[in-house]
This record gives sequence, structure tokens and C-alpha cells, in this order.
Amino acid sequence: MNPNFHTLDFIILGIYAVALIGIGWWVSRTKKGQTKTAEDYFLASKALPWWAIGSSLIAANISAEQFIGMSGSGFAGGLAVASYEFMAALTLIIVGKFFLPIFIKQGIYTIPEFVERRFSTNLKTILAVFWIALFIFVNLTSVLYLGGKAIDTVVGTGDGSMVMPAIIALALFAAAYSLYGGLSAVAWTDVLQVALLVIGGVITTVIALNYVTPEGGVINGISHVADVAGDKFDMILSRDNKEYNNLPGIYVLIGGLWVANLYYWGFNQYIIQRTLAARSLKEAQRGIAFAAFLKMLIPFIVAVPGIVAWVMYSENMYDARAAFEIAGSTSLNNDNAYPWLISSFIPIGLKGLVLAALAAAIVSSLASMLNSTSTIFTMDIYKPYIKPQASQGQLVNVGRLSAAIALIIAVLLAPMLGGIDQMFQYIQEYTGLVSPGILAVFLMGLFWKKATNKGAIWGVLASIPVALLFKLLPLEMPFMDQMFYTCIITIVIIFMVSLCNCKTDDDPKAIALTSDMFKTDKVFNICAYVICILLVVIYTVFF
Repeated sequence: MNPNFHTLDFIILGIYAVALIGIGWWVSRTKKGQTKTAEDYFLASKALPWWAIGSSLIAANISAEQFIGMSGSGFAGGLAVASYEFMAALTLIIVGKFFLPIFIKQGIYTIPEFVERRFSTNLKTILAVFWIALFIFVNLTSVLYLGGKAIDTVVGTGDGSMVMPAIIALALFAAAYSLYGGLSAVAWTDVLQVALLVIGGVITTVIALNYVTPEGGVINGISHVADVAGDKFDMILSRDNKEYNNLPGIYVLIGGLWVANLYYWGFNQYIIQRTLAARSLKEAQRGIAFAAFLKMLIPFIVAVPGIVAWVMYSENMYDARAAFEIAGSTSLNNDNAYPWLISSFIPIGLKGLVLAALAAAIVSSLASMLNSTSTIFTMDIYKPYIKPQASQGQLVNVGRLSAAIALIIAVLLAPMLGGIDQMFQYIQEYTGLVSPGILAVFLMGLFWKKATNKGAIWGVLASIPVALLFKLLPLEMPFMDQMFYTCIITIVIIFMVSLCNCKTDDDPKAIALTSDMFKTDKVFNICAYVICILLVVIYTVFF
């Protein structure tokens, strides 16, 4: 056990756990004489207000892969990794303006359900299986592993002995309220979670900056980090930068990052499910705008601590090199940066609060992924193929059971991820094998009326071999560029096959689009303008 982690820290962590589970059970309780329906369980009764939607979007998104993985990438490559967050803010505005009106009008539970309405049941099933596999084998496993690794560093001795117990504890914690309550429990507890993770992130950043110079002081820390690590604040990397293959310069802004962001924020079930549970389209759009503003804050509480840790490590401050060299490790692992800062510099009491914030980020994402995995399995596989006449109560029970099974599989697989240097980049890279094809199918299905089912199936099936070909050939091409070219090739395949099937007429299942569908209110429009202005300022200052 780490001697720096005090009894008071455990008490604070325990209070957080009890409060979260209690809130989750309370908000998702069923009134006497009523039965929880599929809409109650999977879509929170379609009653979420904008502030709950925005908070839940960020809580679902910000997890160990950001706090640990992105901080590790900040340690390795600097602020350039923040493009994922900054450009996500703009992506959210695009999703709110052009995608949400179509999805909400369709009244769907899942993204695969939309695929069925636009194309076919066969394509829906293919994509449903894709997503379930992706959630379990990439998302859930990576979040659990990173969370376990962080707790091992902060609470344990860093020798890996607490990784598996921590993984099990995190899994049980997430299951304790999300399996029973569904999206209601997840979304409403996320309001508390996002407040806690922002507070914890700010505390860690401020304290790290205070300790980065011998004389102390946050202002001194900022000045020192800027002097020592000035090149770490370049948002656009040059070709000679060692991290260029992960973040390929200007092409981050005009190429593959758009594929990653549009797929993630527009067509990812565990993200978009919150907006489908909104009271109205207006509430959903305002929630997305709120999330976009929160996204702008994340780099300063996630990537910056990684840069500060790099400064400490490079200057051999506070025996940083020895602290990073965990027992049994033969080389520096960037993903130790954030947990090390918590373990070494956060004082007693606040350490428990900061770890609670980290746990909040991990558990909220786990709960979101579990809920979405169970939603897709129940509504897109179990109901149509296994028991079409299933009652509402049976659907809810199957959702709980499928989430539990997914969690057990992820717990068993998570320890196998040990040895990966930059987990955030690993997640992006391997998600990138499927995301370009799925994005191409959705973009063509939404906005090109001649796109056919055969074209979509050929496109999505061909996209994976194309992505693997780019990855395996000795091209030395950044994976973002691989994603971009894979998406373009998939679009061409869908276009060509569809034209062969439907030379003159529109596809019978094409979406009827009107200009009125994309009208947004004054609040959303003002938020969109402010986000764009902030992005221009940030990229001008840190170019």
C-alpha cells in the first residue's frame, strides 16, 4: 500500500462511492405498481434536460483514456494531442446542427436501428455486431486497464500487484448502479461525475504547476514550463517531430481527425444515446453546445499535467526518473505521468478527492459503454432475432444480463493490454480500423439519396481490408491519414456500387431532407459562433 495515501483519502473516496450509488438507485427507482419499460431503461424515459445531456456527454467521453492516456500523450508529444478535444468541440456543433435533427425525428433507440430504416436489417446486424465487439474488446477493456493501472500507482506501490483488484473494483462499482438503473442512473449521476472530474483536474493542474519550480507558485510554474518546454505547446507538429505519425501536422485539421471525431460524436451509440433521450430536439442541441464548451476546458486539465510531468522528468526533479521506473518495468511508460503526479504531490485529503474524480471519469464511461452495449444487443439482436414478442420487463432484464456478461469479458481481457506505451493512441488507432467505413456509410446514407443497401454493405465490408492494407503495408503513413484515405475509398465504393444498382431513381429508403429540419435557435447559434472564435484564437496562439 502506498504510504502517501492516507486513511482520510480512503474515507473521502468511500463517501463518493456511497453517494454515487445512492443517487443512481434513487433517480432510477420505479414507482409502486409500475414496470420499467425499455424506453425508461435505455432512453431515460426521454426526459433529460440540456444540462444533464451536456454533462453526461462529457462524463461518458472523459475517462481513463483522457486522464491517463491523453496525459501520457501530452508527456510524449505535448499539447498537439489536444486537437482531439478542441476539434471535438467544433464537431459537436456540426452533429447538433446536421445529424441530431434526423436521428431524433426518426425516434430511434440505437444507431443500428437507423441503419435498418435507411438501408436493411442485414447491414444493421453487421454494424451491431461490429459495435458490440468494439465496445467490449477495445473500449471497455482499455478503460478498465488504464483505471486499474492508475489506482495501482496512486494507492498501491506501482508494482502492478493492485491492477487486477482495482479492475474488479471499478467493474463492480460501475455495475452497482448502471445495471439496475439503466440510462437514467448513468445520465443523472454523470452531472455529479463531470463536476467532480473538472474540480479534480483543476486541482491536479494547479498543484503540479506550483511544484514544477523550487520557489513554487502557479505563475512561476507556467513561466518555467513555457521556457523549458516551449515546443511542447505547438498544436501543429513538424515532420521531424517524433510524434508526427500520431499527429501529422496540418493534416490533423483537414484530414483523418475529422473521420475520428465525426464517427465518435455523430454515430457512436454510447455518445449519441444521451441526445436520443432528450426532452426535445432543442434540449438535445443545447446539451451538445454545453458539452462543446466543456470540451474546450479538457486539454488544460488533462494534457497540461502531462507536459508538467515531462518537465519534472527531464530536469530530474523530485527524483522523478526513479518514480517513473516502476518495479518490473524496463522502460518509461508515458501513461504513468498523471497517476504519478497525484501520488507524489497532491496533499492528504485532496488526494482522495482527486482520485474520486479519476474514478468518476472511469466509472461514468464504463457505465455508459455497458448501457449502450446492452441497448444494441437487446434492441438490435435479441428482440428481432431471439424473442420478437418479448415483454418490456424481459427486454430490461436481458439488457442487464448482457451488460453483466460484457463486463465480465472485459475484466478478463483487460490485463492483457499491459505493455502498450500510449494507450490513447492505441485506442484511436484500432478504433480507426472500423470507424472510416461506418462514417462513410452514414454520410452517404444521410445526405445522398441514391445510396443503396448493396453499396453500403460492399462499402462497410471492404473498408476493413482497406484499413488493414494501409496499416500492414510499409508505407510509413500516419494512422490519421490511413483513416482519411480509407474513408474516401469507402465512399467511392458505395458511390460506384450504388450507381450500378440505382442509375436514375433515388433509393426508396432515402431520407427526405428539408431546410426546416436544420434550423437552430438563437442560443445554439450564439454558442456555435463563440466556439468557432475560441478555436481560431487557440490555434493562432499555439500554431
